[in-house]
Amino acid sequence: MLIIDAHEDLAYNVLNFGRDYTRSVAETRQLEADTHSLTPSRNGNTLLGWREYQQGRVAVVFATLYVSPERRRMGDWNELYYRDANDAHQRYMTQLDVYRRLVDEHPDKFTLIETRADLKNILAHWEPDPGEGVRQAHPALPAEPVEAAPMGLVILMEGAEGVRAPGELEDWWARGVRLIGPAWAGTRFCGGTGEPGPLTPEGYALLDGMASFGFTLDLSHMDQQAALQAIDHFPGSIIASHANALALLPANESNRHLPDRVIEGLLERDGVIGIVPFNTFLKTGWAKGGSRAEVPLSVVTDQIDYICQLAGDARHVGIGSDFDGGFGVESAPEGIDTIADLRKLEPMLTARGYSGDDVAAVMGKNWQSILERSLPE
Repeated sequence: MLIIDAHEDLAYNVLNFGRDYTRSVAETRQLEADTHSLTPSRNGNTLLGWREYQQGRVAVVFATLYVSPERRRMGDWNELYYRDANDAHQRYMTQLDVYRRLVDEHPDKFTLIETRADLKNILAHWEPDPGEGVRQAHPALPAEPVEAAPMGLVILMEGAEGVRAPGELEDWWARGVRLIGPAWAGTRFCGGTGEPGPLTPEGYALLDGMASFGFTLDLSHMDQQAALQAIDHFPGSIIASHANALALLPANESNRHLPDRVIEGLLERDGVIGIVPFNTFLKTGWAKGGSRAEVPLSVVTDQIDYICQLAGDARHVGIGSDFDGGFGVESAPEGIDTIADLRKLEPMLTARGYSGDDVAAVMGKNWQSILERSLPE
């Protein structure tokens, strides 16, 4: 089975912390320890690395363009923030350049996915399962191919402040952006995390422009009111790349999580929701520095199962890890040391009665289906 992960802030980590994802997890952790880097205290110890992508058979990642507004800056060390739309535009372009350099300098490891043909080509490197030509990389995980396969990057803009006017969408499309989430915090387009509010006139104009080019809409971080309006208004593909069900987080008052009304709207639109294995999003009251033992990996399968039960099938849920997106291994569920450990979800889902096809759908096929119907020829 292949993994498609619908949310990783790779460029943010490259620029803010100097992380190099051609290294293994162990190499990055050791380097940051040896150099007394402050990165682990600010962003946690990394969960991502090239060897672990291969070991976990992570074939495709939705790689983000992300910066925060100045008012939500996390500290003086955080240089990736914007004051206005011009700032955001420049920051996003710089991150897009990071991905272009990554694929230009390491074409054997990374490639951009802009079309269905690109996706098909990437998946051909990974399928069929390697069978005889493998070696066991870790006794608790599947075998790793002897011949490494490149990982595909689909560009997702998280927070749309970098789109200064709808007319710029043509340029972002030409540069390879294929998914846009209008919000992170609140934006001029709509309410967002911690800052509620509806779609604004500019938000409706953004959605209309996105639809004309074929962008996929990402509802993650959008306030409930704005998300429901977008579901009603936007005619194209709609997803939540990285968001969990609010119903399983009792007494949680954050608008970051998905109420059932939004989940049901996504299901009606044939969308997919990426579950986030971040302890704060899995257990009410868990805070960074808490015990990982309080959040077993089964809590992730609880979130997956909740979506499946609402949908009546396993075709509308996937993984949106958000790994290295403001947290590290210290804030991941017990049993997760690197992204390769997401494979441990497979036997857990099987034990809950999910078929092999269902498990494959959750691990990556559902995101593959979204891409196959939303990417251009």
